[in-house]
Amino acid sequence: MSLALVSGPVLAADTITVAVASNFSRPAAELAAGFTTETGVIVRISNGSTGKLYAQIVNGAPFDVFLAADAERPKRLQESGYAVGETRFTYAQGALVLWSRDAKDCLAALADEDSGRVALANPQTAPYGKAAVEFLEAEGDWESMSARAVYGENVNQTLQFVATGNAVVGFIAKSQLGAPQLPEPGCVWEVPVSSYTKIEQQAVLLEHAASNDNARRFLMYLRSDDARDIMSRHGYGVLQ
Repeated sequence: MSLALVSGPVLAADTITVAVASNFSRPAAELAAGFTTETGVIVRISNGSTGKLYAQIVNGAPFDVFLAADAERPKRLQESGYAVGETRFTYAQGALVLWSRDAKDCLAALADEDSGRVALANPQTAPYGKAAVEFLEAEGDWESMSARAVYGENVNQTLQFVATGNAVVGFIAKSQLGAPQLPEPGCVWEVPVSSYTKIEQQAVLLEHAASNDNARRFLMYLRSDDARDIMSRHGYGVLQ
């Protein structure tokens, strides 16, 4: 898809602000750079957990676009009038993995109550944390595992906990496996997608930017072949 579908001059000073779920921070930076190259529009990114960004939007934060890590919050924003109707769509599909710097067997480390802490993102605000809890509940392990849990404010902090050895194993986004300067893992195990609610990461135009053509251009760019290539390269599933 080409941005030629939207025509007209763009001033170099034009800027949009995009609220981005923490798991998507690296591809978002690359997408922002690509969009700026094609349009001249500067993209400012504000990263955080989906739940915290949602709360900021409801409390008046002047974001133009929201790239969430779930479908629930964009839908809520749309239904409550904080987002523009008919602009919500799934831009990427995420996956959950179990990762350890030190353990040679991620599942064994998870099961061993004496092995150490288990890191996951806060399930109240971070969809990847919620997915981790769903998996553990499906396995019948959440009650015992919760006593060992250490919660990251978002999935990036969760990875930091396990990468620095503060947790023996952690539930992170598959896309984070390519993070720069990530230590060589002792083990990586992809959590079966059937054991947690599908992670549909949705985008939506916020009411603050209802008349902002550049914000709409950015949403269109997310559907382009170039954008899909970037997201696929970062480990996300994309809809064709």
